[in-house]
Amino acid sequence: MRADVDLLTLGESMVSLRSGGPLSAGGSLSMHVAGAESNVAVGVARLGHRVRWAGVVGADPHGQFVQRQLRSEGIELHHREDSVRSTGVMFLEQRTADVSRAFYYRAGSAGSTLCREDVDAALQGGARILHMTGITAALSAEARDAVEYAARRATGAGVLVSLDVNYRSKLWSRDEARAVLSPLVRHASIVIASDDELDLVAADSGVPSDSAEAEALMAKHLLGLGVQDVVVKRGAAGAGAHTRAGHWEVPAVPVTSIDTVGAGDAFTAGYLSALLDGEDVPGRLRRGALAGAFAVSTAGDWEGLPRTGELALLGGHVAGTTQR
Repeated sequence: MRADVDLLTLGESMVSLRSGGPLSAGGSLSMHVAGAESNVAVGVARLGHRVRWAGVVGADPHGQFVQRQLRSEGIELHHREDSVRSTGVMFLEQRTADVSRAFYYRAGSAGSTLCREDVDAALQGGARILHMTGITAALSAEARDAVEYAARRATGAGVLVSLDVNYRSKLWSRDEARAVLSPLVRHASIVIASDDELDLVAADSGVPSDSAEAEALMAKHLLGLGVQDVVVKRGAAGAGAHTRAGHWEVPAVPVTSIDTVGAGDAFTAGYLSALLDGEDVPGRLRRGALAGAFAVSTAGDWEGLPRTGELALLGGHVAGTTQR
């Protein structure tokens, strides 16, 4: 398959209405685009790659806003407008300085109607990597079928499949997620998960799930299924990657944390962009950690993500300095 783009993502992008304090107290809301897949799309596009996002939005102002924002980032859109269903909406509450809460209004949304026909249309031009998350599979039976179909079709066409578990407890239970995502990883070249999500896609190791031994055993299981990279995100504790060639770890880049929303997607964007650039596993982890640091030290899901020339800003920075 000829690759017209470097990265294809498919999933739901919503409007995020953010509050600076408790929603119950009222006040002003700021309007943003939110969605794990489109967050990754923005991050990879800013790092110099050709990116396509595929999804469904409503024929409403919210859908127009999503399209305008993504196009402004140089992302090619392969989307469908649903004239009956609305674009999903999420309220994000900054409840305390350390705790944010999301409230979804996406049940039955336009984005949840993603189907095989949408996948076929999006894949026609080809891609080097197809990136998906467990979030899309949780939206509806139709979207779940589309994700499974996309994974099979991409694998058959020689496209690398990247799967970020991205478990959302407000969308489905861990048992439901495990039943759907465990079979899906058989089509994945890259599996990305937070350290508390790996057990959703790997066999029970029989040892305490929060131990390094359990992680190693689960990674070995996934590698045995044909996965090439098993990437584990640890937040402030950094990240690691398991391959058949070995195991690597990278610490988080020390920054002042302002907003952790979207940090995992930023890491994923950094990792995948480095893979597209031919970097080795340690190089992919380092770029992922840098992108994640930009995300947590700036406000918004993706607004503070770096461009290629900006990665060095945090490479050896001194906190509080101004580059002149």
